Amino acid sequence: MSDEIRHECAVALLRLRGSAAEQAEKCGCVDFGGTKLSLLLEKQHNRGQDGAGAVTLALSPEAGKPAYNELKSASERPLADLLSLLAKRRRMNETVFLGHLRYATYGKGDVGFCHPFVHKAARLERMLFLAGNFNLTNTRELFDAYVDAGEFPESTADGYLICEWLASYMLREEKEREDGGEQRRGEILVAALKKLLPRLDGAYTLCGMTGDGWSFAVRDGHGIRPGYFHVDDEVAVVASERSAIQAAFNLMPEEVRELVPGEAMVIAPDGEIDFVKILDPAERRECVFERIYFSRANDSDIHRERKALGAALAKPLLDAVGCDLENTFFSYIPNSAQVAFHGLLEALWTEGLAEGHPVRFGQIAVKDAKFRTFIADAAARREFYQHVYDVTYGLVRPGTDTLVVLDDSIVRGNTMKNAILPMLDRLGPRRIIVASSAPPICYPDCYGIDMSTLGELIAFKALVNLEKRTETDRGEWLKADIRTLYARHSQEELSEEIARLITPSGMRARVDVIFQTVDAMHSCCPNSTGDWYFTGDYPTAGGERVLKAALKNYLENRNERSY
Repeated sequence: MSDEIRHECAVALLRLRGSAAEQAEKCGCVDFGGTKLSLLLEKQHNRGQDGAGAVTLALSPEAGKPAYNELKSASERPLADLLSLLAKRRRMNETVFLGHLRYATYGKGDVGFCHPFVHKAARLERMLFLAGNFNLTNTRELFDAYVDAGEFPESTADGYLICEWLASYMLREEKEREDGGEQRRGEILVAALKKLLPRLDGAYTLCGMTGDGWSFAVRDGHGIRPGYFHVDDEVAVVASERSAIQAAFNLMPEEVRELVPGEAMVIAPDGEIDFVKILDPAERRECVFERIYFSRANDSDIHRERKALGAALAKPLLDAVGCDLENTFFSYIPNSAQVAFHGLLEALWTEGLAEGHPVRFGQIAVKDAKFRTFIADAAARREFYQHVYDVTYGLVRPGTDTLVVLDDSIVRGNTMKNAILPMLDRLGPRRIIVASSAPPICYPDCYGIDMSTLGELIAFKALVNLEKRTETDRGEWLKADIRTLYARHSQEELSEEIARLITPSGMRARVDVIFQTVDAMHSCCPNSTGDWYFTGDYPTAGGERVLKAALKNYLENRNERSY
Protein backbone atom coordinates (compact mmCIF):
# COMPACT_ATOMS: atom_id res chain seq x y z
CA MET A 1 0.00 0.00 0.00
CA SER A 2 1.39 3.39 -0.95
CA ASP A 3 -0.43 5.25 1.85
CA GLU A 4 0.48 4.38 5.41
CA ILE A 5 -2.56 3.66 7.51
CA ARG A 6 -2.69 2.52 11.09
CA HIS A 7 -4.75 -0.58 11.48
CA GLU A 8 -5.82 -3.27 13.85
CA CYS A 9 -3.62 -4.81 16.52
CA ALA A 10 -2.54 -8.40 17.13
CA VAL A 11 -3.21 -10.64 20.09
CA ALA A 12 -1.80 -14.01 21.16
CA LEU A 13 -2.94 -16.33 23.96
CA LEU A 14 -0.96 -19.45 24.83
CA ARG A 15 -1.88 -22.03 27.43
CA LEU A 16 0.43 -24.97 28.20
CA ARG A 17 -1.74 -27.98 28.97
CA GLY A 18 1.02 -29.61 31.00
CA SER A 19 3.52 -28.06 33.39
CA ALA A 20 6.28 -25.80 32.13
CA ALA A 21 8.86 -28.25 33.47
CA GLU A 22 7.29 -31.18 31.57
CA GLN A 23 7.18 -29.16 28.37
CA ALA A 24 10.78 -28.02 28.77
CA GLU A 25 11.97 -31.61 29.26
CA LYS A 26 9.95 -32.85 26.29
CA CYS A 27 11.16 -30.25 23.78
CA GLY A 28 14.59 -29.47 25.22
CA CYS A 29 13.73 -25.77 25.53
CA VAL A 30 14.05 -24.16 28.96
CA ASP A 31 11.47 -21.48 28.17
CA PHE A 32 9.05 -23.18 25.78
CA GLY A 33 6.11 -20.88 26.55
CA GLY A 34 8.07 -17.64 26.35
CA THR A 35 9.74 -18.72 23.12
CA LYS A 36 6.44 -19.65 21.47
CA LEU A 37 4.78 -16.41 22.58
CA SER A 38 7.72 -14.48 21.13
CA LEU A 39 7.29 -16.30 17.81
CA LEU A 40 3.55 -15.64 17.73
CA LEU A 41 4.16 -11.93 18.22
CA GLU A 42 7.08 -11.70 15.79
CA LYS A 43 5.01 -13.39 13.07
CA GLN A 44 2.33 -10.71 13.54
CA HIS A 45 4.79 -7.81 13.67
CA ASN A 46 3.00 -6.04 10.80
CA ARG A 47 0.10 -5.37 13.18
CA GLY A 48 1.92 -3.39 15.84
CA GLN A 49 4.39 -0.54 15.64
CA ASP A 50 3.48 1.64 18.63
CA GLY A 51 3.53 -0.68 21.61
CA ALA A 52 3.90 -4.25 22.78
CA GLY A 53 3.04 -6.05 25.97
CA ALA A 54 2.74 -9.43 27.64
CA VAL A 55 1.62 -11.02 30.89
CA THR A 56 2.96 -14.40 31.96
CA LEU A 57 1.18 -16.31 34.72
CA ALA A 58 2.11 -19.31 36.82
CA LEU A 59 -0.62 -21.44 38.36
CA SER A 60 -0.68 -21.66 42.17
CA PRO A 61 2.06 -19.04 42.76
CA GLU A 62 3.94 -18.83 46.05
CA ALA A 63 2.45 -16.32 48.49
CA GLY A 64 4.66 -13.34 49.15
CA LYS A 65 5.99 -13.25 45.60
CA PRO A 66 4.51 -11.63 42.46
CA ALA A 67 1.75 -13.75 40.93
CA TYR A 68 2.55 -12.68 37.38
CA ASN A 69 5.03 -10.88 35.15
CA GLU A 70 3.79 -7.76 33.38
CA LEU A 71 6.08 -6.62 30.56
CA LYS A 72 5.44 -3.63 28.26
CA SER A 73 7.22 -1.26 25.92
CA ALA A 74 6.23 1.83 23.94
CA SER A 75 9.72 2.66 22.70
CA GLU A 76 10.76 3.17 19.08
CA ARG A 77 11.28 -0.61 18.84
CA PRO A 78 8.59 -1.95 21.19
CA LEU A 79 8.49 -5.56 20.02
CA ALA A 80 12.26 -5.96 20.18
CA ASP A 81 12.21 -4.53 23.69
CA LEU A 82 9.38 -6.84 24.75
CA LEU A 83 11.09 -9.95 23.40
CA SER A 84 14.24 -8.96 25.31
CA LEU A 85 12.22 -8.56 28.50
CA LEU A 86 10.57 -11.95 27.96
CA ALA A 87 13.96 -13.61 27.52
CA LYS A 88 15.41 -11.97 30.64
CA ARG A 89 12.56 -12.57 33.07
CA ARG A 90 13.62 -14.54 36.12
CA ARG A 91 10.78 -17.01 36.40
CA MET A 92 10.35 -19.56 33.60
CA ASN A 93 7.66 -21.80 35.11
CA GLU A 94 4.57 -20.00 33.78
CA THR A 95 1.69 -21.86 32.19
CA VAL A 96 -0.48 -19.07 30.71
CA PHE A 97 0.83 -16.37 28.36
CA LEU A 98 -0.97 -13.34 26.93
CA GLY A 99 0.73 -11.05 24.40
CA HIS A 100 -0.25 -8.04 22.32
CA LEU A 101 1.02 -5.75 19.58
CA ARG A 102 -0.54 -2.31 19.36
CA TYR A 103 -1.35 0.16 16.61
CA ALA A 104 -2.50 3.32 18.39
CA THR A 105 -5.67 4.29 16.53
CA TYR A 106 -6.25 7.02 19.09
CA GLY A 107 -2.73 8.35 18.61
CA LYS A 108 -1.86 7.66 22.27
CA GLY A 109 1.34 5.70 22.27
CA ASP A 110 2.62 5.78 25.85
CA VAL A 111 3.06 2.56 27.78
CA GLY A 112 -0.07 3.14 29.87
CA PHE A 113 -2.18 2.40 26.78
CA CYS A 114 -0.37 -0.82 25.93
CA HIS A 115 -2.16 -4.13 26.41
CA PRO A 116 -2.62 -6.36 28.33
CA PHE A 117 -4.71 -4.30 30.73
CA VAL A 118 -4.54 -5.49 34.33
CA HIS A 119 -7.27 -5.41 36.98
CA LYS A 120 -5.40 -5.93 40.23
CA ALA A 121 -6.85 -7.60 43.30
CA ALA A 122 -5.61 -9.30 46.46
CA ARG A 123 -7.40 -12.53 45.55
CA LEU A 124 -6.11 -14.45 42.55
CA GLU A 125 -9.55 -15.25 41.15
CA ARG A 126 -10.39 -11.54 41.04
CA MET A 127 -7.28 -10.56 39.08
CA LEU A 128 -8.05 -10.05 35.40
CA PHE A 129 -5.79 -9.55 32.38
CA LEU A 130 -7.20 -8.53 29.01
CA ALA A 131 -5.81 -7.85 25.54
CA GLY A 132 -7.41 -7.70 22.15
CA ASN A 133 -7.60 -6.69 18.54
CA PHE A 134 -10.57 -4.35 18.63
CA ASN A 135 -12.10 -0.94 18.20
CA LEU A 136 -15.39 0.17 19.71
CA THR A 137 -17.79 2.89 18.55
CA ASN A 138 -19.41 3.38 21.97
CA THR A 139 -16.42 3.84 24.30
CA ARG A 140 -17.83 7.12 25.61
CA GLU A 141 -21.12 5.46 26.55
CA LEU A 142 -19.27 2.67 28.37
CA PHE A 143 -17.23 5.25 30.27
CA ASP A 144 -20.30 7.27 31.30
CA ALA A 145 -22.17 4.14 32.36
CA TYR A 146 -19.20 3.02 34.47
CA VAL A 147 -19.19 6.38 36.26
CA ASP A 148 -22.97 6.27 36.73
CA ALA A 149 -22.56 2.84 38.33
CA GLY A 150 -20.54 4.52 41.09
CA GLU A 151 -17.13 3.40 39.84
CA PHE A 152 -14.09 5.64 39.33
CA PRO A 153 -12.34 4.87 36.02
CA GLU A 154 -8.67 5.84 35.86
CA SER A 155 -8.61 5.93 32.06
CA THR A 156 -10.85 6.46 29.05
CA ALA A 157 -9.07 3.77 26.98
CA ASP A 158 -11.47 1.22 25.54
CA GLY A 159 -9.32 -1.75 26.59
CA TYR A 160 -9.16 -0.49 30.17
CA LEU A 161 -12.94 -0.04 30.26
CA ILE A 162 -13.63 -3.52 28.88
CA CYS A 163 -11.29 -5.03 31.46
CA GLU A 164 -12.85 -3.11 34.36
CA TRP A 165 -16.42 -3.79 33.24
CA LEU A 166 -15.69 -7.50 32.96
CA ALA A 167 -14.04 -7.57 36.39
CA SER A 168 -17.04 -5.72 37.82
CA TYR A 169 -19.52 -8.19 36.31
CA MET A 170 -17.48 -11.13 37.58
CA LEU A 171 -17.53 -9.71 41.11
CA ARG A 172 -21.31 -9.24 40.94
CA GLU A 173 -21.78 -12.81 39.70
CA GLU A 174 -19.53 -14.08 42.48
CA LYS A 175 -21.60 -12.35 45.14
CA GLU A 176 -24.80 -13.88 43.74
CA ARG A 177 -23.42 -17.41 44.14
CA GLU A 178 -23.02 -19.06 47.52
CA ASP A 179 -20.58 -21.68 46.29
CA GLY A 180 -17.39 -20.17 44.89
CA GLY A 181 -15.79 -23.48 43.93
CA GLU A 182 -13.52 -23.91 40.90
CA GLN A 183 -16.31 -25.04 38.59
CA ARG A 184 -18.33 -22.02 39.64
CA ARG A 185 -15.43 -19.75 38.61
CA GLY A 186 -15.90 -20.82 35.01
CA GLU A 187 -19.62 -20.18 35.24
CA ILE A 188 -18.93 -16.73 36.70
CA LEU A 189 -16.60 -15.87 33.81
CA VAL A 190 -19.10 -17.01 31.18
CA ALA A 191 -21.99 -15.18 32.86
CA ALA A 192 -19.96 -11.98 33.01
CA LEU A 193 -19.07 -12.25 29.32
CA LYS A 194 -22.76 -12.74 28.47
CA LYS A 195 -23.60 -9.51 30.27
CA LEU A 196 -20.72 -7.43 28.92
CA LEU A 197 -20.35 -8.36 25.26
CA PRO A 198 -23.85 -7.34 24.11
CA ARG A 199 -23.01 -3.83 25.34
CA LEU A 200 -20.00 -3.50 23.03
CA ASP A 201 -20.64 -1.93 19.64
CA GLY A 202 -17.71 -2.53 17.34
CA ALA A 203 -15.30 -5.21 16.27
CA TYR A 204 -13.14 -7.32 18.54
CA THR A 205 -11.17 -10.44 19.21
CA LEU A 206 -10.66 -10.45 22.97
CA CYS A 207 -8.35 -12.67 24.98
CA GLY A 208 -8.10 -12.70 28.75
CA MET A 209 -7.15 -14.67 31.83
CA THR A 210 -7.71 -14.58 35.56
CA GLY A 211 -5.11 -14.83 38.29
CA ASP A 212 -6.26 -18.33 39.21
CA GLY A 213 -5.74 -19.70 35.71
CA TRP A 214 -8.98 -19.38 33.76
CA SER A 215 -8.48 -18.02 30.25
CA PHE A 216 -10.72 -17.23 27.28
CA ALA A 217 -10.88 -15.93 23.73
CA VAL A 218 -13.94 -14.55 21.94
CA ARG A 219 -14.80 -12.70 18.71
CA ASP A 220 -17.56 -10.21 18.01
CA GLY A 221 -20.81 -11.69 16.76
CA HIS A 222 -20.27 -10.56 13.17
CA GLY A 223 -16.73 -11.96 13.08
CA ILE A 224 -15.37 -8.61 11.85
CA ARG A 225 -11.96 -9.05 13.43
CA PRO A 226 -10.11 -12.30 12.74
CA GLY A 227 -9.23 -14.97 15.30
CA TYR A 228 -7.77 -18.47 14.98
CA PHE A 229 -6.90 -21.28 17.39
CA HIS A 230 -5.18 -24.64 17.66
CA VAL A 231 -5.53 -27.25 20.40
CA ASP A 232 -3.57 -30.43 20.98
CA ASP A 233 -2.44 -32.44 24.01
CA GLU A 234 0.34 -29.96 24.80
CA VAL A 235 -1.00 -26.49 24.06
CA ALA A 236 -4.03 -24.33 23.36
CA VAL A 237 -3.16 -21.25 21.35
CA VAL A 238 -5.08 -18.29 19.88
CA ALA A 239 -3.83 -15.56 17.53
CA SER A 240 -5.10 -12.92 15.14
CA GLU A 241 -3.57 -14.68 12.15
CA ARG A 242 -3.64 -18.33 11.17
CA SER A 243 -0.19 -18.21 9.57
CA ALA A 244 1.37 -17.06 12.86
CA ILE A 245 0.10 -20.17 14.66
CA GLN A 246 1.23 -22.36 11.76
CA ALA A 247 4.73 -20.90 11.83
CA ALA A 248 5.15 -21.04 15.61
CA PHE A 249 3.98 -24.66 15.93
CA ASN A 250 4.84 -26.09 12.49
CA LEU A 251 1.23 -26.86 11.57
CA MET A 252 -0.70 -27.40 8.36
CA PRO A 253 -3.56 -24.98 7.53
CA GLU A 254 -6.28 -27.50 8.40
CA GLU A 255 -4.83 -27.87 11.93
CA VAL A 256 -5.66 -24.23 12.73
CA ARG A 257 -9.33 -23.38 13.03
CA GLU A 258 -11.28 -20.14 13.03
CA LEU A 259 -12.85 -18.95 16.27
CA VAL A 260 -16.62 -19.03 15.80
CA PRO A 261 -18.00 -15.46 16.07
CA GLY A 262 -19.85 -14.88 19.32
CA GLU A 263 -18.58 -18.13 20.84
CA ALA A 264 -16.04 -18.12 23.67
CA MET A 265 -13.20 -20.60 23.93
CA VAL A 266 -12.84 -21.11 27.70
CA ILE A 267 -9.82 -22.87 29.19
CA ALA A 268 -10.01 -24.10 32.78
CA PRO A 269 -7.04 -24.13 35.19
CA ASP A 270 -6.67 -27.89 34.63
CA GLY A 271 -6.36 -27.35 30.86
CA GLU A 272 -9.83 -28.57 29.91
CA ILE A 273 -11.43 -26.60 27.08
CA ASP A 274 -15.03 -25.71 26.41
CA PHE A 275 -16.73 -23.63 23.72
CA VAL A 276 -19.68 -21.58 24.93
CA LYS A 277 -22.12 -19.43 22.96
CA ILE A 278 -22.01 -15.90 24.36
CA LEU A 279 -23.85 -13.87 21.71
CA ASP A 280 -26.87 -14.66 19.58
CA PRO A 281 -26.02 -15.50 15.96
CA ALA A 282 -25.45 -12.46 13.74
CA GLU A 283 -24.76 -11.96 10.06
CA ARG A 284 -21.17 -12.87 9.23
CA ARG A 285 -19.29 -9.72 8.16
CA GLU A 286 -15.60 -10.59 8.17
CA CYS A 287 -13.48 -7.60 7.17
CA VAL A 288 -12.54 -7.93 3.49
CA PHE A 289 -9.72 -5.40 3.84
CA GLU A 290 -8.10 -7.99 6.08
CA ARG A 291 -7.80 -10.21 3.02
CA ILE A 292 -6.74 -7.46 0.62
CA TYR A 293 -4.01 -5.91 2.74
CA PHE A 294 -3.66 -6.51 6.47
CA SER A 295 -2.99 -10.19 7.08
CA ARG A 296 0.16 -11.78 5.73
CA ALA A 297 -0.18 -13.44 2.34
CA ASN A 298 1.59 -16.61 3.48
CA ASP A 299 -1.81 -17.75 4.68
CA SER A 300 -2.86 -20.08 1.86
CA ASP A 301 -6.41 -18.74 1.55
CA ILE A 302 -5.34 -15.09 1.61
CA HIS A 303 -2.62 -15.82 -0.95
CA ARG A 304 -5.18 -17.39 -3.27
CA GLU A 305 -7.63 -14.50 -2.82
CA ARG A 306 -5.03 -11.82 -3.50
CA LYS A 307 -3.95 -13.57 -6.69
CA ALA A 308 -7.60 -13.63 -7.74
CA LEU A 309 -7.87 -9.89 -7.08
CA GLY A 310 -4.96 -9.27 -9.42
CA ALA A 311 -6.36 -11.60 -12.04
CA ALA A 312 -9.71 -9.79 -11.98
CA LEU A 313 -7.96 -6.62 -13.18
CA ALA A 314 -6.37 -8.25 -16.24
CA LYS A 315 -9.19 -7.63 -18.71
CA PRO A 316 -9.98 -4.06 -17.56
CA LEU A 317 -6.29 -3.19 -17.89
CA LEU A 318 -6.01 -4.77 -21.32
CA ASP A 319 -9.06 -2.79 -22.40
CA ALA A 320 -7.50 0.39 -21.01
CA VAL A 321 -4.31 -0.05 -23.07
CA GLY A 322 -6.21 -1.15 -26.16
CA CYS A 323 -4.52 -4.58 -25.98
CA ASP A 324 -1.27 -2.85 -27.02
CA LEU A 325 1.00 -5.14 -25.02
CA GLU A 326 4.00 -4.31 -27.18
CA ASN A 327 4.02 -0.80 -25.72
CA THR A 328 2.88 -1.61 -22.17
CA PHE A 329 5.04 -2.39 -19.14
CA PHE A 330 3.53 -3.91 -15.98
CA SER A 331 4.81 -3.39 -12.44
CA TYR A 332 3.54 -2.93 -8.88
CA ILE A 333 3.97 -0.82 -5.76
CA PRO A 334 5.88 -2.91 -3.21
CA ASN A 335 5.50 -4.84 -1.17
CA SER A 336 1.95 -5.82 -0.27
CA ALA A 337 0.71 -5.77 -3.89
CA GLN A 338 3.22 -8.39 -5.02
CA VAL A 339 0.94 -11.42 -4.71
CA ALA A 340 -1.90 -9.68 -6.57
CA PHE A 341 0.62 -8.78 -9.27
CA HIS A 342 1.47 -12.46 -9.67
CA GLY A 343 -2.24 -13.13 -10.19
CA LEU A 344 -2.43 -10.41 -12.82
CA LEU A 345 0.50 -11.88 -14.74
CA GLU A 346 -0.88 -15.42 -14.55
CA ALA A 347 -4.21 -14.21 -15.93
CA LEU A 348 -2.48 -12.49 -18.83
CA TRP A 349 -0.46 -15.61 -19.63
CA THR A 350 -2.82 -18.50 -18.95
CA GLU A 351 -6.27 -17.18 -19.83
CA GLY A 352 -5.41 -16.24 -23.39
CA LEU A 353 -5.85 -12.55 -22.70
CA ALA A 354 -2.43 -11.67 -24.03
CA GLU A 355 -3.23 -13.41 -27.35
CA GLY A 356 0.29 -14.69 -27.85
CA HIS A 357 1.99 -11.35 -27.23
CA PRO A 358 4.89 -11.24 -24.75
CA VAL A 359 4.06 -9.50 -21.46
CA ARG A 360 6.73 -7.05 -20.37
CA PHE A 361 7.01 -6.73 -16.61
CA GLY A 362 9.47 -6.03 -13.81
CA GLN A 363 9.99 -4.25 -10.50
CA ILE A 364 10.08 -0.54 -11.18
CA ALA A 365 9.72 0.78 -7.62
CA VAL A 366 11.90 -0.41 -4.75
CA LYS A 367 11.10 1.01 -1.35
CA ASP A 368 14.13 2.23 0.59
CA ALA A 369 13.31 0.75 3.99
CA LYS A 370 16.25 2.55 5.64
CA PHE A 371 15.42 5.98 4.22
CA ARG A 372 14.99 8.56 6.98
CA THR A 373 15.05 12.34 6.85
CA PHE A 374 14.82 15.07 9.44
CA ILE A 375 15.22 17.99 7.05
CA ALA A 376 13.63 21.13 8.50
CA ASP A 377 13.24 23.09 5.27
CA ALA A 378 9.85 22.28 3.69
CA ALA A 379 11.03 22.44 0.07
CA ALA A 380 14.00 20.21 0.79
CA ARG A 381 11.79 17.81 2.71
CA ARG A 382 9.47 17.47 -0.31
CA GLU A 383 12.45 16.72 -2.51
CA PHE A 384 13.66 14.03 -0.12
CA TYR A 385 10.14 12.56 0.12
CA GLN A 386 10.22 11.82 -3.60
CA HIS A 387 13.16 9.49 -3.00
CA VAL A 388 11.52 7.18 -0.45
CA TYR A 389 11.33 4.79 -3.42
CA ASP A 390 14.23 3.92 -5.69
CA VAL A 391 13.44 3.48 -9.37
CA THR A 392 14.69 0.97 -11.93
CA TYR A 393 15.78 2.67 -15.14
CA GLY A 394 16.03 1.11 -18.58
CA LEU A 395 12.84 -0.99 -18.48
CA VAL A 396 10.31 1.61 -19.63
CA ARG A 397 10.87 3.16 -23.07
CA PRO A 398 10.56 6.96 -22.76
CA GLY A 399 7.84 8.56 -24.84
CA THR A 400 6.52 5.20 -26.05
CA ASP A 401 5.37 2.96 -23.21
CA THR A 402 2.31 2.94 -21.01
CA LEU A 403 3.38 2.01 -17.50
CA VAL A 404 0.82 0.03 -15.48
CA VAL A 405 1.50 -0.10 -11.72
CA LEU A 406 -0.62 -2.23 -9.38
CA ASP A 407 -1.29 -1.08 -5.81
CA ASP A 408 -3.50 -2.94 -3.33
CA SER A 409 -5.53 0.18 -2.50
CA ILE A 410 -5.52 3.96 -2.63
CA VAL A 411 -6.65 5.62 0.58
CA ARG A 412 -5.51 9.23 0.81
CA GLY A 413 -3.42 9.44 -2.35
CA ASN A 414 -0.72 11.54 -0.65
CA THR A 415 2.19 9.17 -1.23
CA MET A 416 1.01 8.43 -4.74
CA LYS A 417 0.93 12.14 -5.59
CA ASN A 418 4.01 13.33 -3.73
CA ALA A 419 6.39 10.40 -4.10
CA ILE A 420 5.39 7.59 -6.44
CA LEU A 421 4.05 9.43 -9.49
CA PRO A 422 6.90 11.99 -9.60
CA MET A 423 9.32 9.07 -9.36
CA LEU A 424 7.62 7.13 -12.16
CA ASP A 425 7.44 10.23 -14.33
CA ARG A 426 11.24 10.42 -14.32
CA LEU A 427 11.21 7.26 -16.44
CA GLY A 428 9.46 9.15 -19.24
CA PRO A 429 6.39 6.92 -19.88
CA ARG A 430 3.77 8.26 -22.23
CA ARG A 431 1.01 7.25 -19.84
CA ILE A 432 0.75 5.84 -16.31
CA ILE A 433 -2.17 3.66 -15.22
CA VAL A 434 -2.48 3.13 -11.47
CA ALA A 435 -4.52 -0.03 -10.82
CA SER A 436 -6.02 -0.75 -7.39
CA SER A 437 -6.82 -4.33 -6.38
CA ALA A 438 -9.47 -2.84 -4.03
CA PRO A 439 -12.46 -0.66 -4.94
CA PRO A 440 -12.26 3.05 -4.02
CA ILE A 441 -12.38 3.59 -0.26
CA CYS A 442 -15.34 5.92 0.09
CA TYR A 443 -16.37 5.66 3.74
CA PRO A 444 -14.69 5.99 7.15
CA ASP A 445 -13.81 2.98 9.26
CA CYS A 446 -14.48 2.57 12.96
CA TYR A 447 -13.63 -1.11 13.49
CA GLY A 448 -9.84 -1.13 13.46
CA ILE A 449 -8.28 1.23 10.93
CA ASP A 450 -7.30 4.74 11.92
CA MET A 451 -9.45 6.22 9.16
CA SER A 452 -12.40 7.91 10.82
CA THR A 453 -12.50 11.26 8.98
CA LEU A 454 -14.07 11.66 5.54
CA GLY A 455 -11.96 14.60 4.45
CA GLU A 456 -8.78 12.54 4.30
CA LEU A 457 -10.16 10.02 1.79
CA ILE A 458 -9.23 10.73 -1.83
CA ALA A 459 -12.50 9.18 -3.04
CA PHE A 460 -14.51 11.57 -0.86
CA LYS A 461 -12.49 14.53 -2.13
CA ALA A 462 -13.36 13.42 -5.65
CA LEU A 463 -17.05 13.18 -4.69
CA VAL A 464 -16.98 16.71 -3.30
CA ASN A 465 -15.55 18.01 -6.55
CA LEU A 466 -18.11 16.14 -8.64
CA GLU A 467 -20.95 17.43 -6.49
CA LYS A 468 -19.68 21.01 -6.75
CA ARG A 469 -20.18 20.74 -10.49
CA THR A 470 -23.84 19.85 -9.91
CA GLU A 471 -24.20 22.81 -7.54
CA THR A 472 -25.39 20.77 -4.59
CA ASP A 473 -25.88 23.26 -1.75
CA ARG A 474 -24.72 22.83 1.82
CA GLY A 475 -28.24 22.30 3.12
CA GLU A 476 -28.68 19.32 0.81
CA TRP A 477 -25.39 17.87 2.00
CA LEU A 478 -26.50 18.15 5.61
CA LYS A 479 -29.72 16.25 4.90
CA ALA A 480 -28.25 13.72 2.47
CA ASP A 481 -27.29 10.15 3.04
CA ILE A 482 -23.77 10.23 1.65
CA ARG A 483 -24.40 6.90 -0.08
CA THR A 484 -27.01 8.56 -2.28
CA LEU A 485 -24.46 11.21 -3.29
CA TYR A 486 -21.97 8.55 -4.36
CA ALA A 487 -24.74 6.77 -6.28
CA ARG A 488 -25.15 9.81 -8.52
CA HIS A 489 -21.76 9.14 -10.10
CA SER A 490 -20.33 6.11 -11.86
CA GLN A 491 -17.11 4.49 -10.71
CA GLU A 492 -15.53 5.68 -13.96
CA GLU A 493 -16.41 9.31 -13.12
CA LEU A 494 -15.02 8.90 -9.62
CA SER A 495 -11.83 7.28 -10.97
CA GLU A 496 -11.27 10.10 -13.45
CA GLU A 497 -11.55 12.71 -10.71
CA ILE A 498 -9.27 10.74 -8.38
CA ALA A 499 -6.71 10.54 -11.19
CA ARG A 500 -6.88 14.31 -11.58
CA LEU A 501 -6.47 14.87 -7.83
CA ILE A 502 -3.42 12.63 -7.45
CA THR A 503 -1.63 14.00 -10.52
CA PRO A 504 1.15 16.32 -9.32
CA SER A 505 1.81 19.63 -11.03
CA GLY A 506 4.39 19.42 -13.78
CA MET A 507 3.58 15.79 -14.52
CA ARG A 508 4.49 14.90 -18.12
CA ALA A 509 2.76 11.53 -18.36
CA ARG A 510 -1.01 11.23 -18.49
CA VAL A 511 -2.34 9.56 -15.33
CA ASP A 512 -5.35 7.23 -15.19
CA VAL A 513 -6.73 5.16 -12.31
CA ILE A 514 -8.56 1.84 -12.54
CA PHE A 515 -10.24 0.38 -9.46
CA GLN A 516 -11.51 -3.09 -8.72
CA THR A 517 -15.30 -3.33 -8.71
CA VAL A 518 -17.14 -4.36 -5.56
CA ASP A 519 -18.69 -7.34 -7.35
CA ALA A 520 -15.30 -8.58 -8.55
CA MET A 521 -13.86 -8.15 -5.07
CA HIS A 522 -16.59 -10.30 -3.54
CA SER A 523 -16.05 -12.97 -6.19
CA CYS A 524 -12.38 -13.07 -5.21
CA CYS A 525 -13.03 -13.00 -1.44
CA PRO A 526 -16.39 -14.79 -1.16
CA ASN A 527 -16.28 -15.44 2.60
CA SER A 528 -15.50 -11.87 3.67
CA THR A 529 -18.56 -9.68 3.23
CA GLY A 530 -17.46 -6.83 5.52
CA ASP A 531 -17.19 -4.20 2.78
CA TRP A 532 -18.28 -0.98 4.55
CA TYR A 533 -15.13 0.88 3.41
CA PHE A 534 -16.41 0.62 -0.14
CA THR A 535 -20.21 0.47 0.18
CA GLY A 536 -21.10 2.21 3.45
CA ASP A 537 -22.91 -0.96 4.57
CA TYR A 538 -21.90 -1.00 8.24
CA PRO A 539 -22.51 -4.15 10.30
CA THR A 540 -23.40 -2.34 13.56
CA ALA A 541 -25.52 0.63 14.57
CA GLY A 542 -22.38 2.38 15.76
CA GLY A 543 -21.00 2.37 12.23
CA GLU A 544 -24.04 4.31 11.01
CA ARG A 545 -23.55 6.88 13.78
CA VAL A 546 -19.89 7.24 12.85
CA LEU A 547 -20.76 7.89 9.21
CA LYS A 548 -23.20 10.67 10.13
CA ALA A 549 -20.75 12.20 12.59
CA ALA A 550 -17.95 12.09 10.02
CA LEU A 551 -20.06 14.01 7.48
CA LYS A 552 -21.10 16.55 10.10
CA ASN A 553 -17.48 17.06 11.17
CA TYR A 554 -16.46 17.59 7.57
CA LEU A 555 -19.19 20.16 6.89
CA GLU A 556 -18.22 22.03 10.07
CA ASN A 557 -14.53 21.98 9.10
CA ARG A 558 -13.60 19.89 12.11
CA ASN A 559 -10.84 17.40 11.38
CA GLU A 560 -11.49 15.18 14.37
CA ARG A 561 -12.41 11.61 15.11
CA SER A 562 -16.03 10.71 14.51
CA TYR A 563 -16.26 8.25 17.41
